[in-house]
Order: sequence, then C-alpha cells, then structure tokens
Amino acid sequence: MEATASSGSVLRQGFQLKRYGTTPGKEFVGGFVTFLALAYIIVVNPNILAQTGMPAGAVMLATCFASAFGTMIMAVYANVPFAQAPGMGLNAFFTFTVVFGLGFSWQQALAMVFICGIINIAITVTSLRQKLINAIPRPMQLAIGAGIGAFILYIGVKNAGLINFTLDPGTYTVLGDGDPLTSTIVGSAGAVPAIVPFNTPALILAIVSLIITSILMAKKVPGAMLIGIIVATILGIFPGLVSVDFGGYFGTLGTAFTDLGSVAGQALTAIPSLFADPAKIALVIGTIFAMSITDTMDTIGTLLSAGNTLFSKAEIAGTGGDGRFKRAQIADSLATSPGAIFGTSNATTFIESGAGIAAGARTGLASLWTSAFLLLSIILLPLVLAVPSYATAPALIIVGCMMFAPLRELDMDNLAIAIPAVATIVFMVAAYSITEGIAIGMVLYLAIRIFQNKEQRLESSDPDDQYETGINPFLVAMTALFILHWIISVVL
Repeated sequence: MEATASSGSVLRQGFQLKRYGTTPGKEFVGGFVTFLALAYIIVVNPNILAQTGMPAGAVMLATCFASAFGTMIMAVYANVPFAQAPGMGLNAFFTFTVVFGLGFSWQQALAMVFICGIINIAITVTSLRQKLINAIPRPMQLAIGAGIGAFILYIGVKNAGLINFTLDPGTYTVLGDGDPLTSTIVGSAGAVPAIVPFNTPALILAIVSLIITSILMAKKVPGAMLIGIIVATILGIFPGLVSVDFGGYFGTLGTAFTDLGSVAGQALTAIPSLFADPAKIALVIGTIFAMSITDTMDTIGTLLSAGNTLFSKAEIAGTGGDGRFKRAQIADSLATSPGAIFGTSNATTFIESGAGIAAGARTGLASLWTSAFLLLSIILLPLVLAVPSYATAPALIIVGCMMFAPLRELDMDNLAIAIPAVATIVFMVAAYSITEGIAIGMVLYLAIRIFQNKEQRLESSDPDDQYETGINPFLVAMTALFILHWIISVVL
C-alpha cells in the first residue's frame, strides 16, 4: 500500500500532474486511446516499406522500436502527451518516389532519412523552427489547427468505411504486379467519393459507437472515448469482426528479429554510396530537402493544432510558458535519425495524439503509457490487431470535430483571412497532406498581403504581429521554401 502511494506521488511530482490539472487515471486512459488510434501504423508501415524489398517483419519491429523511442523522448524530456511514429505520406514518399521513382535502394533511402533527421535537429536547436512558427500569422495558426482537425476527421471517416471512390477506366494507373492484394492504384482527380450503403456490420457498429461516444462526451463521462472503443470492439465479436489468432505468430516473430539484424544500421553504412556518383549529388540533396520540409511542416502543423489545448499563445511564440512547446520540438527532431537506424522512414509527431488529448491526456505520463503499449504490442500484436479500425474511427471523428472550435476567433468576413484559411483546411484534406495544406494557405496569404495597402494589412493582421505594417521576412522565406519544394517535386 505504501509503495503504491509512493509511486503515485513520484508520478504526480515528476510529470507535474497537479499543475496541468490531470490524474494518473486520466493519463493512462489518454495514453491508451492514443495508442489504439495509431496502432494501425504497426501494420500499415511495413506493408508500404516492404514493397521496396525490405523484410516486412523487420520493418514491423523497427516501427515499434522507433515509435516507442520517439514517444519516450516526448514523455521524459518534453512532458507532453504526444506520440511519435513513422508518418503516413512520408513512408509513401520513401517507397514510391525515392525508391521506385528515383531508383535509389532502400538502404540509400534510409540514409537520406538519417540525414534528414540531423537537419531537423539543427534547425530546431538553432531556433530556426521556432522562427518559422512565429512567422505563421495567428489567423493561419488557427486555420492550420482546424485543418488538422478536418484531416483527423477524414481519417476517421475512411477508417469507418463510410466512403468509397469510383474510378472510371483510363483514369488510374497501377503500381505493382496488378494483384489487388499487393498493388497500389493511383487515381486521377476524376475519382468520385460517395457514402456507402449502411448494410455492413462494421459500418453499422461504427455509427453506433459514434453515437454512443458522442453522447458520453457531451455528458462529460470520464474515459468516454475508451468506453466507445471497447463497446464497439466487444460488439464486433458477435458478427465475427473481431478475432484473436496467435497461431504461428511467435515463429514469425523470431524470423522478424533475425531479419532486423540485416536492416538495422543500414542507414549509416549506405551514406557513402549517396555521394559516390557526382552526377546524382544534386538529386540526393533535392530529395533530402523534400523529405525535410515535409517532415518539419507536418510537425509544426501538429504542434500548432494542439496549441489551444496544451500551450499558451506566449509559449507557442517562444516568449513565455514553461518551455514544453520548445522541448516538444526538440523531442520530435530527435526521433527521425534513430528511427532510420532501426530501419524505418521518417518518424514524426502523430496527429492521432489528439485523440488521447481529447480523452484527458495532458502530460508526458500519457506518452509513457503509449510508449509502453508500443513495446508490448510486439508480443501481443494479434491482440492489438483485434481492435478493428471501425472501433477507433469514432474517436478520430469526434476529435476532428472538436478541433474546429478555434475558427470562431477568425474574422471570416475579411477575405484576406477567409480565403487562405479555408484553402488551408480544404487542401489539407484534399491533398491528404498537412504540408501541402499549409503551403497553399501560406502562399495565398502572402500573395494577398503583398498587394494590400498599409491600412488593409493592419485590418487583416494579428495585433501582436511585429510586422503588421510590413511583410514578415520569415514568412517570405517559408513561402519561398514551399515553392521550391513544389519545383523539386516536379523535377524529381
């Protein structure tokens, strides 16, 4: 009894639970909800990277180890409830652009990820990333947060199976051998989304869970999201949607650990080969830049989206608070290079952390639990996979809806604010990319600002913006980087 009380006291003091208005129970629930929301990456990431020739089992282990390591840094160093894992989009860039498109080996791609991580550390510790954040006007920061909310909501809708896409013949290409189980289809803008018929058990359970969770959230029931996930999972047992199969898994796990030995460390040994051919050096540098700008802006967007819940405006600007926002940036930058050494693509702060924050997580104790669950999932993966995506989808939908709240601060009657803000939100979802949404919004914002007169700039500016009567030079630099990123993408 005394040992339990003592350990609880240590947790409260070490993670400052009282200061941030939380409890060990809330942190556990938040950490577990975050884990369940991002657990899909344990399977999806290996499926994507294995197409390059990497052994899938080894990538699965690398994903768990890299995610647990990055999340642990967030917990212990930054004391924030963020989880890190290989980012969707970045893993696709690794496979389909770097390896398939540009012809680099997966070992060389890992080397690029490692170098990208070093660059991320440099721009963070030199406060360049903070300067980029400060260059984003307050209206755009709010729009980015809402855009990520829309992105999370869209992921939830997709995971619930609420929509499908129709592609007409001749409007898509197939990457791979043509096998529907192993090939990737790239469709044109002619793909038409539509609501699917509500005639499958999984979809019906997702809707039921969404209703139950929404009611519990509205009534402020503790652990509402976790209750919704558990109820949806249990109900899925009866129609056969949930099953646990450990048969043969541990034999496969042994092979995975053996394969990990042939993957781990390749990021370091492949670095010399990147620069062995002088004719390819410019291509290598351009590819690393594209990785870095995407990784950096994804992280900035995710951190800003949580700002209204966890951080004060002064802390986001780097002028106040207790430094957690700054430490979160550093913690994020420290995860990519070790992840590459383990054998996976860029690790980044996961937007699904918002599910845990909405469930009550406020400190690094939640991240500590998430990290522990990521390691435990290596042994209990069949049990982890038993929680279906339709069960976690309602939590993501609700979190996404909640993140639209900051839009009430925007003056939507002012088109200089409304146009870039709405574009940021829409294109973040349409392009399925945080970076692209931010880029389009910022380019539009700067273009409008350039052609405004002094009085119009004052009207459409944040009152605390020191460049309110002029053009922020870091905003110009950031916008130029986005345009350069687009140019490089075309060239690549």
